[in-house]
Amino acid sequence: MQNGGGLAQFAAANESLTATRPPEVSAADAASLPVAGLTALQALSEAAGVKLDVSGQPVNILVTAASGGVGHYAVQLAKLGNTHVTATCGARNVKFVKSLGADEVLDYKTPEGAALTSPSGRKYDAVIHCATGIPWSTFEPNLSTNGKVIDITPGLSALMTYALKKLTFSKKQLVPLLLNPKGENLNYLVKLVRDKKLKTVIDSKYPLSKAEDAWAKSIDGHATGKIIVEPSHK
Repeated sequence: MQNGGGLAQFAAANESLTATRPPEVSAADAASLPVAGLTALQALSEAAGVKLDVSGQPVNILVTAASGGVGHYAVQLAKLGNTHVTATCGARNVKFVKSLGADEVLDYKTPEGAALTSPSGRKYDAVIHCATGIPWSTFEPNLSTNGKVIDITPGLSALMTYALKKLTFSKKQLVPLLLNPKGENLNYLVKLVRDKKLKTVIDSKYPLSKAEDAWAKSIDGHATGKIIVEPSHK
């Protein structure tokens, strides 16, 4: 996968895609930023057009799977702007997602959560969709007139919906997100972590020798925050 990730003791990378880690930021805290953090940032600032400061117009945001790797960054980054954030997660993570700054949190297993209905009746201007298996028909009635669903893991169904909405000139759009990593964006995220405006929440850590266990936990889909794989020490 172009510009993708991997697991190794050492790796080579284009200098333009890297950022210097300041001493105030631990290696573990920085490790998730190049993919999960960048995905959340690109989804919000580029695909959704959210200004990550208070200069923008008020925006209603929904983040699905908000307790996961991309989701927990998306909630925090969104709250840097003039936003109202609704988030979905499992019941055990409701307090956690609220602690990240979410204004409203839905348990996705409740009727309201499954329907993605904002408790305050808001329509979403943008959805940062970090979950899977939610059809367009669930999103559409919850979107504002020009609302967008930014799908970070688009499958065939999402791509078909994207094409259909384009062909019919629909004001409501589904936008498949293809990550375009940039060193300047990574530097921005690192500085936010350094300044304690963004945090990496670590679910668990595994040595490289136990990478298979880390992948298994990741695939299970119930990690809170990020799973970190560290170099094995002899």
